[in-house]
Amino acid sequence: MTHSPTQSLLDTIAARLGAAHVLTEATDIAPHLAETRGLYRGTALAVVRPRDTEEVAFVVGTCAAARVPVVAHGGNTGLVGGGVPFGGVVISLARLDRVRAVDPLDATITVEAGCVLANVQQAAEAAGLLFPLSLASEGSCRIGGNLATNAGGTAVLAYGNARELTLGLEVVLADGQVWNGLRALRKDNSGYDLKNLFVGSEGTLGIITAAVLRLHPKPVSKATAFLGLPSARAALDAFGRLRDRLGPRLTAFEYVPRFPLEVVLRHLPGAVRPLAGDHHSYALVEISSPAPDAAEELEARLGDLIEAGLAEDAVLAQSEAQGSALWRLRESLSEMQGFEGGSIKHDVSVPVSRVAEFLERASAACEAALPGVRVCAFGHFGDGNIHFNLTQPVGAEKAAFLAEWPRFNRIVHDIVHAMDGSIAAEHGVGLIKRDELPRYKDPVALDLMRRLKGALDPLGILNPGKVLTPEDGGPEAFPAQGVAGRAVLGKVTAGPPGTAA
Repeated sequence: MTHSPTQSLLDTIAARLGAAHVLTEATDIAPHLAETRGLYRGTALAVVRPRDTEEVAFVVGTCAAARVPVVAHGGNTGLVGGGVPFGGVVISLARLDRVRAVDPLDATITVEAGCVLANVQQAAEAAGLLFPLSLASEGSCRIGGNLATNAGGTAVLAYGNARELTLGLEVVLADGQVWNGLRALRKDNSGYDLKNLFVGSEGTLGIITAAVLRLHPKPVSKATAFLGLPSARAALDAFGRLRDRLGPRLTAFEYVPRFPLEVVLRHLPGAVRPLAGDHHSYALVEISSPAPDAAEELEARLGDLIEAGLAEDAVLAQSEAQGSALWRLRESLSEMQGFEGGSIKHDVSVPVSRVAEFLERASAACEAALPGVRVCAFGHFGDGNIHFNLTQPVGAEKAAFLAEWPRFNRIVHDIVHAMDGSIAAEHGVGLIKRDELPRYKDPVALDLMRRLKGALDPLGILNPGKVLTPEDGGPEAFPAQGVAGRAVLGKVTAGPPGTAA
């Protein structure tokens, strides 16, 4: 009996990994075909579950020989379609979940790509140190995906993005070779900084299998406060004043206008209004200190802001539980927005000095374009990253509202571009912004990106169709937003319309 090329490929992989780790049943594959938001639903020949880097390399090399695409799969918490497969083999990294080493003197931790972010944090804490990357999805997202998307989160202000927390990488290349760059050096000028090619590349240049991450001293004390503010411009001035006074001790300044807070208070079980009055906007502020004086320091700074008219009211958390309750309001915002109906989301960044101006201009433009649309913008003032989301008008039909997504992309992204900003801040490009890049990205930068892709992945098998629009003669073009795909050994054609959520 002659096996098909597909079956022969899967048999070869199963002989190395074990049949139990090559999943082909539809019910087993289904959880790997769509991200949380459900904007795309893909297809796959199989999901494979290697246990170590050598098995990842074997799978990639075998697929490369057969010219079959591979897509790395982590915690599946992405928001831009970057991890959705359209044919080929999905490589789940869930079994690569070991903490290989913690070095307190070097202040580093070496972890495999499948480690859940919260587990990395806990391993660092057990060694008396801090791994500061923190996201709402930290209980389920995996560090490989965090690095592949250069995740930001709430502590970027003090500690930087994932890229700034990465010292070394281990990466499986498109031909199955393994680059061992697991070094803990703070200084290394012996050539190109290869690790930064892979951090933020969304699995299109190589598959990260392990990383050496930078740790920081644990703060002796932390303090959290919630501020009521008269305007976005006052919020920006308040941020500037706190940064000037506190320097690196200011670890978070999260901006939340009135409408997003009302959404959380309306839908989050147990949510309590943090301030008695009603304000134009709010900010969640956190400081960390190497001394036991964080609460006293923050209280003094809050008094300065109120006296200067930059804040109208403020509450300082009196316990860790109260601080966690304030953070829960912020971290639940994206999820709670779904209860209000359809949501058109933009993850953008502008220079910090222009954040308030952007909020005013983009809000006015969107409200003029669709009367009744509810702007649900919030984000990280300290690094200029705003999640500029739009909630459907009350009584509107969800599907009709979501069909307006391209029109609002043009409105919001044109304003971002005019302000020297980026249309992809911390969630990545994936599929949802891929076709937007040529309009806004510098053409020379795009050409360099294509050259890198061609050099590192000449067959176009690594997460094809993501980030860059495939060139003529390259891998098949992938479906546009909201369209599913079907695959035959890596060739993708358009399938029936999908559903957006």
